[in-house]
Amino acid sequence: MQIQSNTFTNSKLEQFFVTMLQEVYWSEQHLVNVLSTMTGAATNDELIQAFDQHRQQTEEHVKIVERVFEILGLPAEAEPSMGLQGLFDEGWQVIDETDEGSAQRDVALIIAAQKVEHYEIACYGSLVTLAATLGETDVADLLRTVLAEEKETDATLTIIAESKINAQAGEETV
Repeated sequence: MQIQSNTFTNSKLEQFFVTMLQEVYWSEQHLVNVLSTMTGAATNDELIQAFDQHRQQTEEHVKIVERVFEILGLPAEAEPSMGLQGLFDEGWQVIDETDEGSAQRDVALIIAAQKVEHYEIACYGSLVTLAATLGETDVADLLRTVLAEEKETDATLTIIAESKINAQAGEETV
């Protein structure tokens, strides 16, 4: 795929950047549905609100990534991310393997969500660095915004876990 941006020369680094961008685009599109499921599976009100808020942010992330493709003069094409697919599958598994309405399920959902957040933080951090390296400062700025929101979501999930849910799960008996 040839990049139409004025500064891109279609190097191997640029091709790698585009592939990463396509994978993060696929991930954000699928994460909207995953977060809807996680919201429905959670019981803690703060957690439900956090998942719902992040789903709304994720819908905006899809639009931001589409804007990046537009800036680069490329069609917005998604490429499956095997890494995130595995983490999404793990999220479905924790729902299946935990008791509905339990704090244990909420703990498992937080852990599954944070694994996804950490993966996204790594992806967006790398994309920001690569965009800057490639001279795409507008792209780097857009992606930096998403990166900041992913970090904020991760911190929010930690606060929710530490505030009550982990302790509640520790009191649940088999």
